[in-house]
Amino acid sequence: RNHIGEARQAIHKIGLPQQPARMDAMPETPAPALDPITLEIYWNRLISAADEAATGLLRTAFSTIVRESNDFATVLMDRNGDSVSENTGGLASFSCILPRTTKEFLRRYPAETWKPGDVVVTNDPWLATGHLPDFTVVTGIFHRARLVGFSGSISHSPDVGGALWSADCREIFEEGIRIPPGYLLREGQWNQQMLDILLGNVRVPRQVLGDLQAQVVAAEVGARRVAEFLDDTGLPDLQELSAALCVRADRAMRRAIAEVPDGTWYSEITADGFDDKHTLIRCAVTVKGETMHIDYAGTSPQIDRGINCVMNYTHAYSVYPVKCALDPFTPRNEGSYQAITVAAPERSILNPLYPAPVSARQLTGHLLAGAIYKALSQVIPTRVIAECGGAPTMRALFSGTKHDGDSFSQVLFASGGMGACPHKDGMSATAFPTNVGAGSIEAYESVAPIIIRKKRLRTDSGGPGTFRGGLGQEIEMELDSDLPARLSLLSDRHDNPASGILGGGAGGPSVITFGDGTKPHPKSRTSMEPRQSVTLLYAGGGGYGDPRKRTREAVLDDLRHGYISAEAARSIYGVE
Repeated sequence: RNHIGEARQAIHKIGLPQQPARMDAMPETPAPALDPITLEIYWNRLISAADEAATGLLRTAFSTIVRESNDFATVLMDRNGDSVSENTGGLASFSCILPRTTKEFLRRYPAETWKPGDVVVTNDPWLATGHLPDFTVVTGIFHRARLVGFSGSISHSPDVGGALWSADCREIFEEGIRIPPGYLLREGQWNQQMLDILLGNVRVPRQVLGDLQAQVVAAEVGARRVAEFLDDTGLPDLQELSAALCVRADRAMRRAIAEVPDGTWYSEITADGFDDKHTLIRCAVTVKGETMHIDYAGTSPQIDRGINCVMNYTHAYSVYPVKCALDPFTPRNEGSYQAITVAAPERSILNPLYPAPVSARQLTGHLLAGAIYKALSQVIPTRVIAECGGAPTMRALFSGTKHDGDSFSQVLFASGGMGACPHKDGMSATAFPTNVGAGSIEAYESVAPIIIRKKRLRTDSGGPGTFRGGLGQEIEMELDSDLPARLSLLSDRHDNPASGILGGGAGGPSVITFGDGTKPHPKSRTSMEPRQSVTLLYAGGGGYGDPRKRTREAVLDDLRHGYISAEAARSIYGVE
Protein backbone atom coordinates (compact mmCIF):
# COMPACT_ATOMS: atom_id res chain seq x y z
CA ARG A 1 0.00 0.00 0.00
CA ASN A 2 2.96 2.32 0.65
CA HIS A 3 4.14 1.80 -2.94
CA ILE A 4 0.66 2.64 -4.22
CA GLY A 5 0.58 5.80 -2.16
CA GLU A 6 3.99 6.84 -3.44
CA ALA A 7 2.83 6.18 -7.01
CA ARG A 8 -0.22 8.40 -6.55
CA GLN A 9 1.97 11.20 -5.22
CA ALA A 10 4.16 10.83 -8.30
CA ILE A 11 1.10 11.14 -10.52
CA HIS A 12 0.19 14.49 -8.95
CA LYS A 13 3.76 15.72 -9.38
CA ILE A 14 3.85 14.94 -13.11
CA GLY A 15 0.28 16.11 -13.67
CA LEU A 16 -1.34 12.90 -14.99
CA PRO A 17 -5.15 13.03 -14.77
CA GLN A 18 -6.90 10.85 -12.24
CA GLN A 19 -10.02 8.90 -13.19
CA PRO A 20 -12.89 9.62 -10.80
CA ALA A 21 -14.41 6.72 -8.90
CA ARG A 22 -17.70 5.39 -10.23
CA MET A 23 -20.81 6.75 -8.56
CA ASP A 24 -22.08 3.27 -7.75
CA ALA A 25 -19.11 2.42 -5.52
CA MET A 26 -20.16 1.27 -2.06
CA PRO A 27 -20.62 4.45 0.05
CA GLU A 28 -19.31 2.89 3.26
CA THR A 29 -15.93 2.07 1.64
CA PRO A 30 -15.08 4.64 -1.04
CA ALA A 31 -12.82 3.19 -3.69
CA PRO A 32 -9.56 5.02 -4.39
CA ALA A 33 -9.22 6.82 -7.70
CA LEU A 34 -8.18 4.32 -10.38
CA ASP A 35 -5.44 6.35 -12.02
CA PRO A 36 -3.16 4.73 -14.62
CA ILE A 37 -0.29 3.87 -12.28
CA THR A 38 -2.61 2.43 -9.65
CA LEU A 39 -4.29 0.34 -12.33
CA GLU A 40 -0.94 -0.98 -13.53
CA ILE A 41 0.04 -1.95 -9.99
CA TYR A 42 -3.31 -3.57 -9.27
CA TRP A 43 -3.37 -5.44 -12.58
CA ASN A 44 0.12 -6.82 -12.12
CA ARG A 45 -0.73 -7.99 -8.64
CA LEU A 46 -3.81 -9.82 -9.88
CA ILE A 47 -1.78 -11.43 -12.66
CA SER A 48 0.68 -12.54 -9.97
CA ALA A 49 -2.24 -14.01 -8.02
CA ALA A 50 -3.31 -16.00 -11.09
CA ASP A 51 0.30 -17.13 -11.53
CA GLU A 52 0.41 -18.27 -7.92
CA ALA A 53 -2.77 -20.26 -8.46
CA ALA A 54 -1.10 -21.85 -11.49
CA THR A 55 1.94 -22.72 -9.39
CA GLY A 56 -0.34 -24.41 -6.88
CA LEU A 57 -1.82 -26.50 -9.70
CA LEU A 58 1.58 -27.41 -11.12
CA ARG A 59 3.06 -28.45 -7.81
CA THR A 60 0.16 -30.62 -6.70
CA ALA A 61 -0.98 -32.21 -9.99
CA PHE A 62 -0.36 -35.92 -10.54
CA SER A 63 -0.22 -36.17 -14.34
CA THR A 64 2.62 -35.14 -16.63
CA ILE A 65 -0.03 -33.46 -18.80
CA VAL A 66 -0.08 -30.64 -16.24
CA ARG A 67 3.34 -30.91 -14.61
CA GLU A 68 5.35 -31.26 -17.81
CA SER A 69 3.18 -30.30 -20.78
CA ASN A 70 1.46 -27.14 -19.47
CA ASP A 71 -2.03 -28.10 -20.69
CA PHE A 72 -3.94 -25.86 -18.28
CA ALA A 73 -4.82 -22.25 -17.38
CA THR A 74 -5.96 -20.31 -14.31
CA VAL A 75 -8.21 -17.25 -14.42
CA LEU A 76 -9.52 -14.74 -11.86
CA MET A 77 -12.93 -13.20 -12.57
CA ASP A 78 -15.25 -10.58 -11.12
CA ARG A 79 -18.74 -11.19 -9.78
CA ASN A 80 -20.21 -11.26 -13.30
CA GLY A 81 -17.78 -13.94 -14.45
CA ASP A 82 -15.76 -11.48 -16.54
CA SER A 83 -12.04 -12.22 -16.57
CA VAL A 84 -9.79 -9.79 -14.71
CA SER A 85 -6.46 -11.61 -14.97
CA GLU A 86 -5.02 -14.93 -16.11
CA ASN A 87 -1.77 -16.75 -15.53
CA THR A 88 1.00 -15.73 -17.89
CA GLY A 89 1.93 -19.24 -19.06
CA GLY A 90 -1.52 -20.76 -19.49
CA LEU A 91 -3.31 -21.70 -22.68
CA ALA A 92 -4.88 -18.55 -24.09
CA SER A 93 -7.80 -20.52 -25.52
CA PHE A 94 -8.66 -21.82 -22.04
CA SER A 95 -8.40 -18.33 -20.57
CA CYS A 96 -10.78 -17.02 -23.21
CA ILE A 97 -13.29 -19.82 -22.66
CA LEU A 98 -13.31 -20.09 -18.85
CA PRO A 99 -15.30 -16.85 -18.30
CA ARG A 100 -17.93 -18.12 -20.76
CA THR A 101 -18.25 -21.34 -18.78
CA THR A 102 -18.43 -19.43 -15.50
CA LYS A 103 -21.32 -17.38 -16.86
CA GLU A 104 -23.08 -20.65 -17.66
CA PHE A 105 -22.46 -21.77 -14.07
CA LEU A 106 -24.07 -18.50 -12.91
CA ARG A 107 -27.13 -19.12 -15.05
CA ARG A 108 -27.57 -22.50 -13.37
CA TYR A 109 -26.40 -21.45 -9.91
CA PRO A 110 -27.22 -17.73 -9.40
CA ALA A 111 -24.69 -15.64 -7.48
CA GLU A 112 -26.84 -15.47 -4.34
CA THR A 113 -26.76 -19.26 -3.99
CA TRP A 114 -22.95 -19.56 -3.86
CA LYS A 115 -21.40 -20.20 -0.46
CA PRO A 116 -17.77 -20.30 0.72
CA GLY A 117 -16.25 -23.65 -0.18
CA ASP A 118 -18.51 -24.27 -3.17
CA VAL A 119 -16.70 -25.63 -6.23
CA VAL A 120 -18.50 -26.29 -9.53
CA VAL A 121 -17.15 -28.50 -12.31
CA THR A 122 -17.98 -29.54 -15.87
CA ASN A 123 -16.34 -31.02 -18.93
CA ASP A 124 -19.30 -30.52 -21.28
CA PRO A 125 -17.73 -29.67 -24.66
CA TRP A 126 -20.40 -27.16 -25.70
CA LEU A 127 -20.31 -25.30 -22.38
CA ALA A 128 -16.54 -25.40 -21.97
CA THR A 129 -13.47 -26.07 -24.10
CA GLY A 130 -14.82 -28.31 -26.81
CA HIS A 131 -13.91 -31.83 -25.71
CA LEU A 132 -14.36 -34.10 -22.70
CA PRO A 133 -10.76 -34.39 -21.44
CA ASP A 134 -10.75 -30.77 -20.22
CA PHE A 135 -12.25 -30.16 -16.76
CA THR A 136 -13.34 -26.66 -15.77
CA VAL A 137 -13.28 -26.03 -12.00
CA VAL A 138 -14.54 -22.76 -10.47
CA THR A 139 -14.94 -21.54 -6.88
CA GLY A 140 -16.36 -18.30 -5.47
CA ILE A 141 -14.16 -15.57 -4.01
CA PHE A 142 -15.57 -14.20 -0.76
CA HIS A 143 -14.51 -11.00 1.00
CA ARG A 144 -16.15 -9.81 4.19
CA ALA A 145 -18.85 -12.43 3.75
CA ARG A 146 -19.75 -11.20 0.24
CA LEU A 147 -19.26 -12.97 -3.10
CA VAL A 148 -16.88 -10.69 -4.98
CA GLY A 149 -15.65 -12.88 -7.82
CA PHE A 150 -14.57 -16.29 -9.04
CA SER A 151 -11.32 -18.22 -9.26
CA GLY A 152 -11.09 -21.05 -11.76
CA SER A 153 -8.92 -23.30 -13.85
CA ILE A 154 -9.13 -25.63 -16.84
CA SER A 155 -6.90 -28.68 -17.02
CA HIS A 156 -6.59 -31.60 -19.44
CA SER A 157 -7.34 -34.79 -17.53
CA PRO A 158 -5.23 -37.91 -18.17
CA ASP A 159 -8.38 -39.93 -18.95
CA VAL A 160 -12.16 -39.62 -19.24
CA GLY A 161 -12.91 -43.24 -20.12
CA GLY A 162 -14.67 -44.07 -23.36
CA ALA A 163 -12.61 -44.85 -26.45
CA LEU A 164 -9.44 -43.06 -25.29
CA TRP A 165 -8.67 -39.56 -26.55
CA SER A 166 -9.26 -40.28 -30.22
CA ALA A 167 -10.44 -38.84 -33.51
CA ASP A 168 -12.39 -41.76 -34.96
CA CYS A 169 -15.52 -41.89 -32.78
CA ARG A 170 -18.86 -41.23 -34.45
CA GLU A 171 -20.77 -39.74 -31.47
CA ILE A 172 -19.77 -37.97 -28.30
CA PHE A 173 -21.18 -40.86 -26.26
CA GLU A 174 -18.22 -42.98 -27.36
CA GLU A 175 -15.68 -40.36 -26.33
CA GLY A 176 -15.96 -40.66 -22.56
CA ILE A 177 -17.96 -39.60 -19.52
CA ARG A 178 -19.64 -36.19 -19.71
CA ILE A 179 -20.11 -34.30 -16.45
CA PRO A 180 -22.78 -31.58 -16.65
CA PRO A 181 -22.29 -28.53 -14.39
CA GLY A 182 -22.52 -29.68 -10.78
CA TYR A 183 -20.98 -29.29 -7.36
CA LEU A 184 -17.58 -30.92 -6.98
CA LEU A 185 -17.55 -29.51 -3.44
CA ARG A 186 -20.44 -28.01 -1.49
CA GLU A 187 -19.35 -25.74 1.38
CA GLY A 188 -15.99 -27.47 1.43
CA GLN A 189 -17.33 -31.04 1.36
CA TRP A 190 -16.52 -33.27 -1.60
CA ASN A 191 -19.42 -34.58 -3.67
CA GLN A 192 -18.60 -38.23 -3.17
CA GLN A 193 -21.36 -39.46 -5.45
CA MET A 194 -19.97 -37.46 -8.38
CA LEU A 195 -16.45 -38.68 -7.65
CA ASP A 196 -17.58 -42.30 -7.47
CA ILE A 197 -19.30 -42.04 -10.86
CA LEU A 198 -16.36 -40.25 -12.48
CA LEU A 199 -13.56 -42.37 -11.03
CA GLY A 200 -15.48 -45.55 -11.76
CA ASN A 201 -15.35 -44.71 -15.48
CA VAL A 202 -11.67 -43.86 -16.03
CA ARG A 203 -8.56 -45.98 -16.51
CA VAL A 204 -6.25 -44.07 -14.17
CA PRO A 205 -8.48 -42.89 -11.30
CA ARG A 206 -5.58 -41.91 -9.04
CA GLN A 207 -4.20 -39.46 -11.59
CA VAL A 208 -7.65 -38.13 -12.49
CA LEU A 209 -8.51 -37.49 -8.84
CA GLY A 210 -5.07 -36.02 -8.12
CA ASP A 211 -5.40 -33.51 -10.94
CA LEU A 212 -8.93 -32.55 -9.87
CA GLN A 213 -7.72 -32.01 -6.33
CA ALA A 214 -4.90 -29.87 -7.72
CA GLN A 215 -7.45 -27.75 -9.59
CA VAL A 216 -9.35 -27.20 -6.35
CA VAL A 217 -6.08 -26.17 -4.69
CA ALA A 218 -5.42 -23.69 -7.50
CA ALA A 219 -8.92 -22.21 -7.21
CA GLU A 220 -8.55 -21.80 -3.45
CA VAL A 221 -5.12 -20.18 -3.78
CA GLY A 222 -6.48 -17.67 -6.30
CA ALA A 223 -9.48 -16.91 -4.09
CA ARG A 224 -7.30 -16.31 -1.01
CA ARG A 225 -4.93 -14.03 -2.88
CA VAL A 226 -7.77 -11.90 -4.24
CA ALA A 227 -9.27 -11.56 -0.75
CA GLU A 228 -5.87 -10.45 0.54
CA PHE A 229 -5.59 -8.01 -2.35
CA LEU A 230 -8.93 -6.44 -1.45
CA ASP A 231 -7.87 -6.16 2.19
CA ASP A 232 -4.63 -4.45 1.22
CA THR A 233 -6.12 -2.01 -1.28
CA GLY A 234 -9.34 -1.18 0.54
CA LEU A 235 -11.42 -1.97 -2.53
CA PRO A 236 -14.85 -3.42 -1.63
CA ASP A 237 -14.85 -5.84 -4.57
CA LEU A 238 -13.46 -6.31 -8.07
CA GLN A 239 -16.24 -4.65 -10.04
CA GLU A 240 -14.86 -1.15 -10.54
CA LEU A 241 -11.34 -2.38 -11.09
CA SER A 242 -12.57 -5.03 -13.54
CA ALA A 243 -14.51 -2.45 -15.52
CA ALA A 244 -11.53 -0.09 -15.68
CA LEU A 245 -9.13 -2.82 -16.79
CA CYS A 246 -11.64 -4.11 -19.34
CA VAL A 247 -12.03 -0.62 -20.83
CA ARG A 248 -8.28 -0.22 -21.20
CA ALA A 249 -7.81 -3.63 -22.81
CA ASP A 250 -10.70 -2.89 -25.16
CA ARG A 251 -9.24 0.49 -26.11
CA ALA A 252 -5.85 -1.06 -26.83
CA MET A 253 -7.36 -3.65 -29.16
CA ARG A 254 -9.59 -1.12 -30.91
CA ARG A 255 -6.63 1.19 -31.53
CA ALA A 256 -4.73 -1.75 -33.01
CA ILE A 257 -7.61 -2.76 -35.29
CA ALA A 258 -8.10 0.86 -36.41
CA GLU A 259 -4.58 0.80 -37.85
CA VAL A 260 -5.64 -1.94 -40.28
CA PRO A 261 -7.25 -0.57 -43.47
CA ASP A 262 -10.98 -1.16 -43.81
CA GLY A 263 -12.02 -3.99 -46.10
CA THR A 264 -12.64 -7.72 -46.34
CA TRP A 265 -9.95 -10.30 -47.03
CA TYR A 266 -10.45 -13.97 -47.79
CA SER A 267 -8.52 -17.20 -47.40
CA GLU A 268 -8.97 -20.96 -47.62
CA ILE A 269 -7.16 -23.81 -45.92
CA THR A 270 -7.54 -27.47 -46.83
CA ALA A 271 -6.98 -30.02 -44.07
CA ASP A 272 -6.51 -33.78 -44.28
CA GLY A 273 -9.97 -34.39 -42.80
CA PHE A 274 -10.74 -38.06 -42.26
CA ASP A 275 -9.81 -40.85 -44.65
CA ASP A 276 -10.14 -39.46 -48.18
CA LYS A 277 -12.59 -36.71 -47.19
CA HIS A 278 -10.55 -33.55 -46.89
CA THR A 279 -12.07 -30.62 -45.00
CA LEU A 280 -12.09 -26.97 -46.02
CA ILE A 281 -11.93 -23.86 -43.86
CA ARG A 282 -13.11 -20.69 -45.57
CA CYS A 283 -12.33 -17.46 -43.76
CA ALA A 284 -13.39 -13.86 -44.39
CA VAL A 285 -11.88 -11.14 -42.18
CA THR A 286 -13.71 -7.81 -42.30
CA VAL A 287 -12.27 -4.68 -40.72
CA LYS A 288 -14.53 -1.68 -40.24
CA GLY A 289 -13.12 1.16 -38.21
CA GLU A 290 -12.02 -0.23 -34.88
CA THR A 291 -13.92 -3.53 -35.12
CA MET A 292 -13.19 -6.84 -36.81
CA HIS A 293 -15.54 -9.62 -37.89
CA ILE A 294 -14.33 -13.11 -38.75
CA ASP A 295 -16.75 -15.27 -40.74
CA TYR A 296 -16.32 -18.91 -41.69
CA ALA A 297 -19.22 -19.20 -44.13
CA GLY A 298 -18.52 -21.91 -46.70
CA THR A 299 -16.55 -24.10 -44.31
CA SER A 300 -17.09 -27.87 -44.56
CA PRO A 301 -20.16 -29.34 -42.85
CA GLN A 302 -19.72 -31.28 -39.61
CA ILE A 303 -18.72 -34.90 -40.06
CA ASP A 304 -19.30 -38.11 -38.12
CA ARG A 305 -15.74 -38.15 -36.81
CA GLY A 306 -14.19 -36.37 -33.85
CA ILE A 307 -12.52 -33.46 -35.62
CA ASN A 308 -15.51 -31.13 -35.24
CA CYS A 309 -14.75 -27.91 -33.34
CA VAL A 310 -17.43 -26.36 -31.09
CA MET A 311 -18.13 -22.63 -31.25
CA ASN A 312 -16.43 -21.81 -27.93
CA TYR A 313 -13.18 -23.23 -29.25
CA THR A 314 -13.67 -21.66 -32.68
CA HIS A 315 -14.14 -18.26 -31.07
CA ALA A 316 -11.10 -18.64 -28.79
CA TYR A 317 -8.73 -19.70 -31.55
CA SER A 318 -9.99 -16.91 -33.79
CA VAL A 319 -9.63 -13.95 -31.42
CA TYR A 320 -6.36 -15.04 -29.82
CA PRO A 321 -4.31 -15.02 -33.08
CA VAL A 322 -5.64 -11.52 -33.77
CA LYS A 323 -4.51 -10.44 -30.31
CA CYS A 324 -1.04 -11.88 -30.99
CA ALA A 325 -0.73 -10.07 -34.32
CA LEU A 326 -2.21 -6.68 -33.47
CA ASP A 327 -1.90 -6.14 -29.72
CA PRO A 328 0.64 -8.61 -28.34
CA PHE A 329 1.85 -6.68 -25.29
CA THR A 330 -1.30 -5.61 -23.43
CA PRO A 331 -2.25 -8.22 -20.80
CA ARG A 332 -5.39 -10.16 -21.72
CA ASN A 333 -8.72 -9.88 -19.97
CA GLU A 334 -12.42 -9.65 -20.85
CA GLY A 335 -11.93 -6.45 -22.81
CA SER A 336 -9.27 -7.86 -25.11
CA TYR A 337 -11.74 -9.49 -27.47
CA GLN A 338 -14.85 -7.28 -27.37
CA ALA A 339 -14.00 -5.56 -30.65
CA ILE A 340 -13.84 -8.90 -32.50
CA THR A 341 -16.87 -10.96 -33.49
CA VAL A 342 -16.81 -14.49 -34.89
CA ALA A 343 -19.43 -16.39 -36.89
CA ALA A 344 -19.53 -19.96 -38.20
CA PRO A 345 -22.45 -21.79 -39.82
CA GLU A 346 -24.36 -24.22 -37.63
CA ARG A 347 -23.66 -27.86 -38.47
CA SER A 348 -20.25 -26.97 -39.88
CA ILE A 349 -16.98 -28.40 -38.58
CA LEU A 350 -16.54 -25.08 -36.73
CA ASN A 351 -19.98 -25.06 -35.09
CA PRO A 352 -21.27 -28.64 -34.80
CA LEU A 353 -24.46 -29.58 -33.01
CA TYR A 354 -24.73 -32.08 -30.16
CA PRO A 355 -24.09 -35.04 -30.13
CA ALA A 356 -21.38 -34.64 -32.75
CA PRO A 357 -18.02 -36.25 -31.95
CA VAL A 358 -15.52 -33.55 -30.94
CA SER A 359 -12.68 -35.23 -29.07
CA ALA A 360 -9.95 -34.17 -31.53
CA ARG A 361 -11.38 -30.69 -32.10
CA GLN A 362 -7.85 -29.20 -32.05
CA LEU A 363 -7.16 -30.85 -35.41
CA THR A 364 -9.56 -28.30 -36.86
CA GLY A 365 -9.42 -25.42 -34.37
CA HIS A 366 -5.65 -25.00 -34.46
CA LEU A 367 -5.85 -24.27 -38.20
CA LEU A 368 -7.81 -21.06 -37.69
CA ALA A 369 -4.77 -18.93 -36.88
CA GLY A 370 -3.27 -19.87 -40.24
CA ALA A 371 -6.50 -19.05 -42.07
CA ILE A 372 -6.78 -15.64 -40.40
CA TYR A 373 -3.12 -14.78 -40.98
CA LYS A 374 -3.36 -15.88 -44.61
CA ALA A 375 -6.25 -13.45 -45.08
CA LEU A 376 -4.53 -10.61 -43.22
CA SER A 377 -1.25 -11.14 -45.09
CA GLN A 378 -2.87 -9.33 -48.00
CA VAL A 379 -3.09 -6.11 -46.00
CA ILE A 380 -0.67 -6.33 -43.05
CA PRO A 381 2.04 -8.75 -44.23
CA THR A 382 4.56 -7.59 -41.61
CA ARG A 383 2.28 -8.52 -38.70
CA VAL A 384 1.56 -12.18 -39.43
CA ILE A 385 3.43 -15.48 -39.70
CA ALA A 386 3.28 -18.40 -42.12
CA GLU A 387 1.29 -21.53 -41.32
CA CYS A 388 2.66 -23.66 -38.50
CA GLY A 389 3.55 -27.33 -38.84
CA GLY A 390 2.53 -27.76 -35.22
CA ALA A 391 -0.95 -26.48 -36.00
CA PRO A 392 -2.73 -28.71 -35.62
CA THR A 393 -0.73 -30.51 -32.98
CA MET A 394 0.11 -34.18 -33.44
CA ARG A 395 -0.69 -36.33 -30.42
CA ALA A 396 0.09 -39.96 -29.62
CA LEU A 397 -1.73 -41.54 -26.68
CA PHE A 398 -0.50 -44.84 -25.27
CA SER A 399 -2.70 -46.85 -22.92
CA GLY A 400 -2.26 -50.25 -21.33
CA THR A 401 -0.83 -52.09 -18.33
CA LYS A 402 2.55 -51.52 -16.69
CA HIS A 403 4.94 -54.16 -15.35
CA ASP A 404 3.41 -53.90 -11.86
CA GLY A 405 -0.14 -54.44 -13.13
CA ASP A 406 -1.24 -50.80 -12.83
CA SER A 407 -2.90 -49.10 -15.76
CA PHE A 408 -1.23 -46.26 -17.66
CA SER A 409 -2.57 -43.68 -20.06
CA GLN A 410 0.08 -41.31 -21.36
CA VAL A 411 0.04 -38.62 -24.06
CA LEU A 412 3.10 -37.32 -25.90
CA PHE A 413 2.69 -33.56 -26.28
CA ALA A 414 5.47 -32.87 -28.79
CA SER A 415 5.26 -30.23 -31.51
CA GLY A 416 6.13 -29.44 -35.10
CA GLY A 417 7.76 -26.22 -36.29
CA MET A 418 6.28 -22.72 -36.21
CA GLY A 419 5.78 -20.67 -39.35
CA ALA A 420 8.39 -18.10 -40.27
CA CYS A 421 8.00 -14.46 -39.23
CA PRO A 422 8.49 -11.29 -41.30
CA HIS A 423 11.84 -10.72 -39.55
CA LYS A 424 13.11 -14.12 -38.30
CA ASP A 425 12.99 -17.86 -38.83
CA GLY A 426 10.18 -19.86 -37.28
CA MET A 427 10.91 -21.61 -34.01
CA SER A 428 11.60 -25.32 -34.33
CA ALA A 429 9.58 -27.97 -32.47
CA THR A 430 7.41 -25.25 -30.92
CA ALA A 431 3.63 -25.17 -30.78
CA PHE A 432 1.40 -22.28 -31.84
CA PRO A 433 -1.36 -21.18 -31.32
CA THR A 434 -1.39 -23.55 -28.36
CA ASN A 435 1.64 -23.47 -26.05
CA VAL A 436 1.76 -26.99 -24.65
CA GLY A 437 5.03 -28.89 -24.91
CA ALA A 438 6.55 -32.33 -24.54
CA GLY A 439 8.23 -31.56 -21.23
CA SER A 440 10.80 -33.92 -19.76
CA ILE A 441 11.28 -37.16 -21.66
CA GLU A 442 12.68 -38.72 -18.47
CA ALA A 443 9.47 -37.87 -16.63
CA TYR A 444 7.45 -39.35 -19.48
CA GLU A 445 9.40 -42.61 -19.43
CA SER A 446 9.08 -42.86 -15.64
CA VAL A 447 5.29 -43.20 -15.69
CA ALA A 448 4.76 -45.47 -18.71
CA PRO A 449 6.58 -48.46 -20.26
CA ILE A 450 7.72 -46.33 -23.19
CA ILE A 451 11.32 -45.75 -24.22
CA ILE A 452 12.23 -42.74 -26.37
CA ARG A 453 14.87 -44.13 -28.72
CA LYS A 454 15.34 -41.00 -30.78
CA LYS A 455 14.35 -37.34 -30.59
CA ARG A 456 15.93 -34.92 -33.05
CA LEU A 457 15.14 -32.11 -35.48
CA ARG A 458 14.25 -33.04 -39.07
CA THR A 459 16.63 -31.78 -41.73
CA ASP A 460 14.89 -29.88 -44.58
CA SER A 461 11.52 -29.90 -42.79
CA GLY A 462 11.33 -26.11 -42.38
CA GLY A 463 9.65 -24.39 -45.30
CA PRO A 464 12.18 -22.45 -47.42
CA GLY A 465 11.96 -18.69 -47.54
CA THR A 466 13.75 -15.42 -46.93
CA PHE A 467 13.06 -16.56 -43.41
CA ARG A 468 12.88 -20.31 -42.95
CA GLY A 469 10.04 -22.14 -41.28
CA GLY A 470 10.72 -23.86 -37.97
CA LEU A 471 11.87 -27.46 -38.19
CA GLY A 472 9.72 -30.39 -37.22
CA GLN A 473 11.18 -33.23 -35.21
CA GLU A 474 11.62 -36.99 -35.40
CA ILE A 475 10.69 -39.09 -32.37
CA GLU A 476 11.11 -42.85 -32.21
CA MET A 477 9.30 -44.63 -29.36
CA GLU A 478 9.32 -48.26 -28.29
CA LEU A 479 6.80 -50.14 -26.16
CA ASP A 480 8.95 -51.58 -23.35
CA SER A 481 6.45 -54.17 -22.15
CA ASP A 482 5.60 -57.83 -22.42
CA LEU A 483 1.97 -56.85 -22.98
CA PRO A 484 0.41 -55.11 -25.98
CA ALA A 485 -0.83 -51.55 -25.65
CA ARG A 486 -3.36 -49.34 -27.39
CA LEU A 487 -2.19 -46.40 -29.48
CA SER A 488 -4.48 -43.54 -30.43
CA LEU A 489 -3.15 -41.10 -33.04
CA LEU A 490 -4.48 -37.58 -33.58
CA SER A 491 -2.64 -35.97 -36.47
CA ASP A 492 -2.89 -33.92 -39.65
CA ARG A 493 -0.51 -32.30 -42.16
CA HIS A 494 0.14 -35.61 -43.93
CA ASP A 495 -1.46 -34.53 -47.23
CA ASN A 496 -1.56 -30.78 -46.63
CA PRO A 497 1.67 -29.47 -45.09
CA ALA A 498 1.95 -25.96 -43.66
CA SER A 499 2.04 -23.50 -46.53
CA GLY A 500 4.44 -20.60 -46.86
CA ILE A 501 3.52 -16.97 -47.18
CA LEU A 502 4.50 -14.23 -49.64
CA GLY A 503 6.61 -16.58 -51.75
CA GLY A 504 7.77 -18.86 -48.95
CA GLY A 505 7.68 -22.64 -49.41
CA ALA A 506 5.69 -25.29 -47.56
CA GLY A 507 7.11 -27.13 -44.59
CA GLY A 508 7.71 -30.86 -44.49
CA PRO A 509 4.62 -33.08 -43.99
CA SER A 510 3.81 -35.35 -41.07
CA VAL A 511 4.67 -39.06 -41.33
CA ILE A 512 3.93 -41.90 -38.89
CA THR A 513 5.56 -45.30 -39.39
CA PHE A 514 5.79 -48.50 -37.36
CA GLY A 515 9.14 -50.25 -37.01
CA ASP A 516 8.22 -52.76 -39.73
CA GLY A 517 7.59 -49.97 -42.22
CA THR A 518 3.79 -50.08 -42.14
CA LYS A 519 1.81 -46.89 -41.59
CA PRO A 520 -1.09 -46.73 -39.14
CA HIS A 521 -4.18 -44.64 -39.75
CA PRO A 522 -3.21 -41.10 -38.72
CA LYS A 523 -6.49 -40.46 -36.86
CA SER A 524 -7.51 -43.83 -35.46
CA ARG A 525 -6.83 -46.26 -32.65
CA THR A 526 -4.59 -49.24 -33.21
CA SER A 527 -2.56 -51.77 -31.22
CA MET A 528 1.15 -52.00 -30.51
CA GLU A 529 2.82 -55.31 -29.83
CA PRO A 530 5.48 -55.75 -27.12
CA ARG A 531 8.83 -54.18 -28.13
CA GLN A 532 7.24 -52.65 -31.23
CA SER A 533 8.41 -49.15 -32.18
CA VAL A 534 6.71 -46.23 -33.87
CA THR A 535 8.40 -43.21 -35.46
CA LEU A 536 6.62 -39.84 -35.56
CA LEU A 537 7.82 -37.21 -38.02
CA TYR A 538 6.38 -33.85 -37.02
CA ALA A 539 5.61 -31.29 -39.71
CA GLY A 540 7.70 -28.19 -40.32
CA GLY A 541 6.46 -24.62 -40.52
CA GLY A 542 5.98 -22.65 -43.71
CA GLY A 543 8.56 -20.18 -44.98
CA TYR A 544 8.21 -16.39 -45.32
CA GLY A 545 9.28 -14.60 -48.49
CA ASP A 546 11.33 -15.60 -51.55
CA PRO A 547 13.96 -18.24 -50.63
CA ARG A 548 16.42 -16.69 -53.10
CA LYS A 549 16.48 -13.54 -50.94
CA ARG A 550 17.74 -15.43 -47.90
CA THR A 551 21.21 -14.27 -46.99
CA ARG A 552 24.12 -16.50 -47.92
CA GLU A 553 25.33 -16.40 -44.32
CA ALA A 554 21.97 -17.69 -43.04
CA VAL A 555 21.95 -20.54 -45.58
CA LEU A 556 25.50 -21.57 -44.69
CA ASP A 557 24.64 -21.40 -41.00
CA ASP A 558 21.63 -23.68 -41.59
CA LEU A 559 23.85 -26.07 -43.53
CA ARG A 560 26.47 -26.12 -40.77
CA HIS A 561 23.87 -26.96 -38.11
CA GLY A 562 22.20 -29.64 -40.23
CA TYR A 563 18.93 -27.72 -40.57
CA ILE A 564 19.09 -28.04 -44.36
CA SER A 565 20.91 -30.40 -46.70
CA ALA A 566 23.56 -29.44 -49.22
CA GLU A 567 21.09 -30.26 -51.99
CA ALA A 568 18.50 -27.86 -50.53
CA ALA A 569 21.12 -25.13 -50.16
CA ARG A 570 22.05 -25.52 -53.81
CA SER A 571 18.70 -26.14 -55.50
CA ILE A 572 16.40 -24.00 -53.37
CA TYR A 573 18.60 -21.20 -52.07
CA GLY A 574 21.20 -21.13 -54.87
CA VAL A 575 24.12 -21.43 -52.45
CA GLU A 576 26.97 -23.85 -53.20
